[in-house]
Amino acid sequence: MANQETKVRVAVVQAASVIMDRKASTEKAVGLTLQAGEKGANIVVFPEAFIPAYPRGLSFGTSVGSRSQEGRKDWLRYWENSVTVPGEETALLGEAARKAGVYMIIGVIERDNEFSRGTLYCSVLFFGPDGTLLGKHRKLKPTASERLIWGEGDGSTLPVFDTPYGRIGALICWENYMPLARTAMYAKGVQIYITPTADARELWQSTIRHIAAEGRCFVLSSNQYVTKDMYPTDLACYSELASSPEQMSIGGSAIVGPLGEYMAGPVFGKEDILIADLDLRDIASSQFDFDVVGHYSRPDVFQLHVNEQKQESVKWLDSKVQAEK
Repeated sequence: MANQETKVRVAVVQAASVIMDRKASTEKAVGLTLQAGEKGANIVVFPEAFIPAYPRGLSFGTSVGSRSQEGRKDWLRYWENSVTVPGEETALLGEAARKAGVYMIIGVIERDNEFSRGTLYCSVLFFGPDGTLLGKHRKLKPTASERLIWGEGDGSTLPVFDTPYGRIGALICWENYMPLARTAMYAKGVQIYITPTADARELWQSTIRHIAAEGRCFVLSSNQYVTKDMYPTDLACYSELASSPEQMSIGGSAIVGPLGEYMAGPVFGKEDILIADLDLRDIASSQFDFDVVGHYSRPDVFQLHVNEQKQESVKWLDSKVQAEK
């Protein structure tokens, strides 16, 4: 276990992607990371799908039983602007984390780099203050229409990282409505629980406050602030946005303490960087009367089994080994 500091300054970034533009979104993330570092942050958190976009309002020309050529054009644009891990963008993000001296956690759309497959994943990347890509989490269950554009992660990317500023892990948006996924995070000892999201509803505020109180952890929730005029007008399916509101996502980013109290935010209606100073001793204090996987658990009645093995569609058997057997 890392030698742990008791105090940590965290920054939650509420900002929009440069929609469908991997390079420009990366450059924006680099600049915002450096700004947060100048504010003294030790940990910097970005929203879900920051690079290259959470494509709210788009259906990519689909309906049940059909797809359009225009939708395929927009899909290809989305795919081409997604992030390979590791790759050029992760190198730039890691360098920004190193220059700022921060742990950076950022939502990206990850392209499956193996054999150049077309599958994309909604992922969170973790960078250390030395610029190292520490690891990633792939969203386990994309929600509703998200299943059209993103594949499902598995238990092999469910990390919690031990840092000098506490144990850090993330679940993305509505994954946090999966009670067993939350339990797995609590069992891994998460202290700074990160919830990149695209949910700007008031109800989401109840969710993040509940998680903080249930897990007796700090919750850092980051969302984008997006307006319709940020979308490129040359999208093949741009007309799909005609009925969308001018404010596509109003934000709602916040930092919550381990008893469910707000420490910063929520912020609506603008881009911002939220800052809060956390005292990790508040976690132990809060667990005096409730520790969800400690003295308040009943393993004799309830148990959770987590499969952290990477799931493969095809398993190759060595014919020579089989013959020898």
